Order: sequence, then C-alpha cells, then structure tokens
Amino acid sequence: MRTLISTAFVSLDGVMEAPGGEPGYRNSGWTFKDVAFLPEAYELKGREQEEAAALLLGRASYEAFSPVWPGMEEFAGYRAMPKYVVSTTLADDALVSGWGETTILRSLDEVAALKETEGGPIIVHGSAELNRNLADADLIDRYHLLVFPVLLGAGKRLFSAADKDRQLLKLVEHEAYANGIQKNVFEVVR
Repeated sequence: MRTLISTAFVSLDGVMEAPGGEPGYRNSGWTFKDVAFLPEAYELKGREQEEAAALLLGRASYEAFSPVWPGMEEFAGYRAMPKYVVSTTLADDALVSGWGETTILRSLDEVAALKETEGGPIIVHGSAELNRNLADADLIDRYHLLVFPVLLGAGKRLFSAADKDRQLLKLVEHEAYANGIQKNVFEVVR
C-alpha cells in the first residue's frame, strides 16, 4: 500500500489559503509578509520531492500550479513523476501538456484504489477541499506541516469541521526555527 502524504503551509489557526500570494484573498502571501526567510525551515520541501513518487492535487490547485510549476526549478522533481487530479468537473482536454503523465480521478474511491497500487509515496500539495475530504475518508497517512506564527482568522482550513471520530496522530519529526516556523511531521495512528 502506498503512503499518502498531505503537505501544507498552515497558519497557527489552521488556515492554508493563499500562502504564496494567490489573488482574491485579503491576507494573500502570508508566508512571506512577516516571516523572515530561513532556508533551513524549508528543507522538508526538497526532501518531499525526493521521497514522493506521485503528485495528487485537487482541481483548483491543479489549475493554479500547472501553468507555473513545470518551469520552476524549485519544483523540478515533480516534472517527471505521475500526477493525479481529483475532480468531477475537469475535462481531459483541460490538462496541461508538457508536465508529464496526468490522470484525472473522479472519486475518493479511485484515490483509495491508487493507494493500493505498487509504488512510492503520493504527496498532496495545496488542495484544501481535497485534503479535508481525504482526511474524512481516512486516506491520509502522514502530515508534513510547516506551521507559521500568524493568526489569519478567515480562510480555507486544512482540517475539516465534520463531526467525526477522533483521529490520533504520532509526532515523528519536529523542529522550531528562529523565524518562528515549526516543522511538524505526524503519522496517522490506525
């Protein structure tokens, strides 16, 4: 069974929306506005590209990342690996060419089936709604969180507000950096 990893920049109050400057959100760019850049705080991001064997995205994140990431050296590790987009509305002809093999999955059942295949870890970037749905369906195996020392109030949250059974997590790696960012890697306890 493949490991499904959710990775996110998240505010202390759980918001993951618009960390890099995406338009339409009043606090857009919050990861860069008030937190000094320290390369060591982002070491996990490079390691993720080396560890992952596939990339899983929701439709909105795919539409945001696919025109930009293929040409960015920071994300060169994702170019060759298979990509999966979970969407009930995205058409095959809307997929970006030149970013490698991309498959549309139409349901969480198809994600569960993908996890049953041979291969290395599958990593989920962005994709707030998809992350919540995957967690609610108990499909996420590990969280890679870079928690920023900021409270944003409004915004899309990483975790669902659904009334469900508690989910235990095991902290397997953590570090705090001088700029206030905390790295927390959690495995889901089953």
